[in-house]
Amino acid sequence: MKSGHMTSRARRLSFAVAVTSTAALALTACGGSGFEDSSGGGGGAEEASSGGPISVLIGSSGAAETEAVTEAVKEWSDESGVKAEVQVASDLNQQLSQGFASGEPADVFYLSTDQFVGYAANGSLEPYAEDLENADKFYEGLREAFTYEDEFYCAPKDFSTLALVINTGMWKDAGLTDADIPTTWDELRAVSGKLTTDKTMGLAFSPEYQRVGAFSAQAGGGLVSDDGTEATVNSAANVEALSYVKSMMKDGIAAYSSDLGAGWGGEAFGKGMAAMTIEGNWIAGAMSNDFPKVDYQVAELPAGPEGMGTLQYTNCLGIAADSDNVQGSVELVQHLTSEESQMEFAESFGVMPSVESLADQWKAEYPKLGAFIDGADYAQNLPSQEGAADVIAELNAQLATLESSDPQQILDSVQQNMQAVVQD
Repeated sequence: MKSGHMTSRARRLSFAVAVTSTAALALTACGGSGFEDSSGGGGGAEEASSGGPISVLIGSSGAAETEAVTEAVKEWSDESGVKAEVQVASDLNQQLSQGFASGEPADVFYLSTDQFVGYAANGSLEPYAEDLENADKFYEGLREAFTYEDEFYCAPKDFSTLALVINTGMWKDAGLTDADIPTTWDELRAVSGKLTTDKTMGLAFSPEYQRVGAFSAQAGGGLVSDDGTEATVNSAANVEALSYVKSMMKDGIAAYSSDLGAGWGGEAFGKGMAAMTIEGNWIAGAMSNDFPKVDYQVAELPAGPEGMGTLQYTNCLGIAADSDNVQGSVELVQHLTSEESQMEFAESFGVMPSVESLADQWKAEYPKLGAFIDGADYAQNLPSQEGAADVIAELNAQLATLESSDPQQILDSVQQNMQAVVQD
């Protein structure tokens, strides 16, 4: 353990109670599984087992992820001889903060980018990631997402990017071919117009910066500067991006999914309300499960004035600094982020491996989804400073009226609050 990153327990408990009030993602699955040694232990188990059992808290996307992670932990437990328990949170952020508040956090846990900095800053996290055997194999952008004060804290478990998802039937009916797949904003506008009919919108996406922000990235913008020291919400690049989106809405060739009566872009796309959408690779599971008859293809998002751009999303495997078995927890994370485990997770619940060394293998096995992993080369992280998520939520409330509002005014309205977050 690197004691130089520790602060008092009282400070951690105070922070954990405060975090409980943060809006969290509600997850549907819950349960747990305990594993005892069934193999008599394995190589390298002595040091890990001396620290006691390991608890693993995850936020699951569904039964497939729960089963895959449970099996992977069991595999490590059987081989190492260390008892491990997987618990699926019904509200991950709340249960994580409650664990720290009680002084009994999970040893290993999923941790989102918007929660990471707060826990790292108050000493709750063990900064172990640089010591992993595969530390230099993770995508650089993912390493940056979980780096605090120049230290790589926790290993990204997998990731997602945004891409353009196209209904191939509607595309063909509009007289379009592969040669028409848009590579610029002008071309995206053109095909959106050709795909728009009385019953179908050309392009639809969820009403949030987490989708619209891809256009900001393509315009050379973002919400904070590259070094994270300055808020850039109301930059000229962001104004240009929102103005482009607004113009497509005004022309009736793009819309928010909510304005079409859908809960998210994938639903609008799957139900035929939109011929194209901007979504992450998680849409593959939704299409397979909910809209299996809809044929589609995926393309990289078109370049904007400053080139290619997209957003990426990830979680890391955090380890509690106060864990009774830090060494065993690190060994477990090493197993969960190994190339073999990550490809098994990809097959089980559709995620993309967080290690760059698997990119070609993943594309070969999932050629239809290759555009998503290609986006890793230029993907942008959302700000992860403590409080940034609240400012983005404020921005999303303003973006709801984008079609009838002034982009500059929308961005100006949250610039000061993001600057306060960056300064703090």
